[in-house]
Amino acid sequence: MTSTNQIKGRVVDVLRQTTYPGIIFVAGDRIQAIQKIKDADDPDLPFILPGFIDAHIHIESSMLVPSQFARLAVVHGTVATISDPHEIANVCGMEGVEYMISDGKKVPFHFFFGAPSCVPATVFETAGAELNTDDIERLLRKDDIKYLSEMMNFPGVLKGDAGVMKKIAAAHALNKPVDGHAPGLRGEQAKQYIDAGISTDHECFTREEALDKLQYGMHILIREGSAAKNFEALIDLLHDYPEKMMFCSDDKHPDSLVEGHINQLCARAAGKGIDVYKILRAACVNPVLHYQLNVGLLREGDGADFILVKDLTRFEVLQTWVKGELVANKGKSLVQPGVNSGVINNFSCKKKTVQDFSFAETNALLPVIEALDGQLITNKLLQEHPVSVPDTRNDILKIVVVNRYTNAPVAKAFIKNFGLKKGAIASSVAHDSHNIVAVGADDEAICHAVNEIIECKGGVSLWASSPGSGEPLSMILPLPVAGLMSTEDGYSVAERYAMMDKAAKALGSALSAPYMTLSFMALLVIPHLKLSDKGLFDGDDFRLM
Repeated sequence: MTSTNQIKGRVVDVLRQTTYPGIIFVAGDRIQAIQKIKDADDPDLPFILPGFIDAHIHIESSMLVPSQFARLAVVHGTVATISDPHEIANVCGMEGVEYMISDGKKVPFHFFFGAPSCVPATVFETAGAELNTDDIERLLRKDDIKYLSEMMNFPGVLKGDAGVMKKIAAAHALNKPVDGHAPGLRGEQAKQYIDAGISTDHECFTREEALDKLQYGMHILIREGSAAKNFEALIDLLHDYPEKMMFCSDDKHPDSLVEGHINQLCARAAGKGIDVYKILRAACVNPVLHYQLNVGLLREGDGADFILVKDLTRFEVLQTWVKGELVANKGKSLVQPGVNSGVINNFSCKKKTVQDFSFAETNALLPVIEALDGQLITNKLLQEHPVSVPDTRNDILKIVVVNRYTNAPVAKAFIKNFGLKKGAIASSVAHDSHNIVAVGADDEAICHAVNEIIECKGGVSLWASSPGSGEPLSMILPLPVAGLMSTEDGYSVAERYAMMDKAAKALGSALSAPYMTLSFMALLVIPHLKLSDKGLFDGDDFRLM
């Protein structure tokens, strides 16, 4: 016989825009009934809401496997994610996608995965795998795959590339939506991209760009992750477009996931005076409707996926229920990760020497990548004075990308705004192909940081020499699953990552998230200047320089 749980509170019906005192009756994984009661004057009665949904996230960027990600996320009222396994697919292909689906099923949480549309993302970098059109069609036919993941090849869409259009058509034939990725696209080009059947975009970084796309019928995701932060630029649009907006993280590192998730965006939106039903429409309802998800919206007969919060201003989460199970209570996760899923990887390069990172001196003016805090886009600068070595006085450091899939020459360039005064940081989390990327103040430090990652076959590292004859500072967080994720306890991983973030800042970096920013410096599909393992890439002309 199925037991029944009774949860009392002020029920928030987002779709009808009403709130009333009631009792939720949960039988198994469903809401059996909702009964109105007469306790309206009880000030301690919590609010019962549909659970929060992250409408676009790469779970891999949390450095946690899905089952560990869920343990942390439920504490903040998140019950589901729209998850693009693009990162692990670029490393391990179909095996990587299957790994994510399998591990996610071990816990009471809703992971909705997409079919990665661009693996590899471009032909201008070396990836570990390829998903062709037939692979994408096979994935889309799976019940576990809910949509075609972000179509980053927007030039291919605009040019009507046959392979690109075939992938989009395959999704439409199965009545599955297509996610977009078109940073900076405006006017007729934006309309053409949307008219191809692409329904969302999470890359808008100005209000004007988002408004342009909204007026052509696109859904806009307000992104606030560990690196890209577009909330302030876009949130006012929620006043006028509540049915077309959603919240997402895109990429969220483990330390910031410990601090909060979609609940933080709801609180910030409430602080700006936005109507609470519009906020909850974006945070809870719109993803369910757009992606046709099997997630409850607090109606009789729905799945029992809901949260209890203290108020509708700070959204302090008291309890989280997923599939009829209490998974978080009073700030503590009750999710048990289950049996370890093991490790898959693709890592074949050998250790490097200091000479591998040397840069031939030149009298020519050199292009310099300018990293921007809180943004994925970079600026393209032309260094006024020729440089051959990092210049910490003017904050011009060396950046390198090392091919992790085979032994190949190291790609080298210069970068501004990382701020390191000494030492180097490195990472095998390097969107989208996840080669090794490093930034440093000298070649020896860069070499040590890179070799630490090669030895562990993935991770994030830091290395700096000590004054005099003291021991050097050497730190690494191993990421054995595809060089992207750890299978260890999520809170422990977050603590270790926070220590490394603090150490990078102690070396001089003023970036809010140095490692997250570093991971995007090889992301060629975001303008303007990036570095792949094949060389400097001009994102505006879409070519190697």
